[in-house]
Amino acid sequence: MTYASDIESLQVLERPETRRRNAEATRAAILKAGKAHFARSGYEGAFLRDIAADAGADAALINRYFGGKEGLFNACLREAVRSEKLFEIERGDFGARLAAVFASKSAPSSDESLQGFHLILRAATSVATSHMLNEVVQERFMGPIRQWLGGEDAGVRARLFTALFVGLLVEGLIRDEPLSDPERTAFARRLASIVQSLVDQ
Repeated sequence: MTYASDIESLQVLERPETRRRNAEATRAAILKAGKAHFARSGYEGAFLRDIAADAGADAALINRYFGGKEGLFNACLREAVRSEKLFEIERGDFGARLAAVFASKSAPSSDESLQGFHLILRAATSVATSHMLNEVVQERFMGPIRQWLGGEDAGVRARLFTALFVGLLVEGLIRDEPLSDPERTAFARRLASIVQSLVDQ
């Protein structure tokens, strides 16, 4: 390789799009590590140096990309609290579809959704982060649900739906084994009726 080609390679590495991709990858790695640490140890028990180490990044980059520990925690919460997939279900069979999912849930596994739920539980039980959780839930879940539901008492129906949804997540976590027929069928039928009553105006 010639000296000229060495210079050309360095110039390629320094292109804005390359730097942007590297920055996005680093930010994503920090976010992933942050979710794992916050879900496991809570806000107070997680340390930026450990998160940065797991992400393979300098701790100073957490301040650059997220503005510090609180900003990172908030970003992790926003990743965990999401409602957009719910709106992909047709309104007419929303209750039945959602009920089928929860009726078929088995014992919890260590997947990303479980990690997200642990993060939410940690946020809810900490004085330092409960206000952040409230803001994120209103913005990312209850607000969109309320708007999607529409009609009479949309706010009340959205609140009830959220309470029911969170309760179902908890029930799924403590369920030690899958439901068997006929309990699963009865569970799905009754849950579908409750959920659909909140969806229908």
